[in-house]
Amino acid sequence: MARNTGVSCRLCRRENLKLYLKGDRCYGDKCAFERRPYPPGMHGQGRGGKFSDYQVQLREKQKVKRLYGVLERQFRRYYELAEKQKGVTGTNLLTMLECRMDNAVYRMGFASSRDQARQLIRHNHFLVNEKKVNIPSYQVKVGDVVEVRENRRKVPVILEAMETVVRRGVPNWIEMDRDSFKGTLKALPGRQDITIPIQENLIVELYSK
Repeated sequence: MARNTGVSCRLCRRENLKLYLKGDRCYGDKCAFERRPYPPGMHGQGRGGKFSDYQVQLREKQKVKRLYGVLERQFRRYYELAEKQKGVTGTNLLTMLECRMDNAVYRMGFASSRDQARQLIRHNHFLVNEKKVNIPSYQVKVGDVVEVRENRRKVPVILEAMETVVRRGVPNWIEMDRDSFKGTLKALPGRQDITIPIQENLIVELYSK
C-alpha cells in the first residue's frame, strides 16, 4: 500500500500551517513548525514573492491531502464523488474526508494523530456497529458506533490519546461514551464544523480546469 514516508514536520513547514501530524508533540516546544516557521530546504528562508493562481490552488490541494493523509489518486476519486453529489462540491469533499474511519478515530480521541489512527485500524483495534473494520478509508455513516475492541482497551497509546484529546476537543457532531470506549457519529459535519483554515474553492478551481 502506497503511503507518505517523508518527515512529517517538513510538510507543516512547506504548507505554512500546523497540520498536527505528530500528535501531542505538535503542542509542545519541540514542534519544528514553531521553531522554524519557514519552508524547508536550503533556500527556505529566502522564498517569497507572488504566486500564480495555479500555484496557490496546488498548494491548497496539497495541504488538504497531507492533512488527511490521502495520496493523489485517492484524493482525485474523492473529488469526483463529491462533484456527483448534490450540494456544494467543496463541502462534499471535506465531509467525505472527515467521515473517513481514520479521521473519525482521531476526532474521537482514540489516537493522537491520523497516522496513528490508521495504524491502529489496520491492526484490528476497532469495531463499527460491533463488526471489525480494518480499512482506514472506510466511510463512517450517521448513527454508526465506533468502539475500541474490549481486549484492546488497555493499549497504552489509546489510553494516552484519550487523556490528551482535551487539548483539541471532540467535535459536536460526535457523541462520546468514554467509559465504554465508544463514539457515535451523530450527524454529518457541516462546513461550519471544520475549523481548519481550508479554502476548498481553490481545489475545485484546480480540478475544474
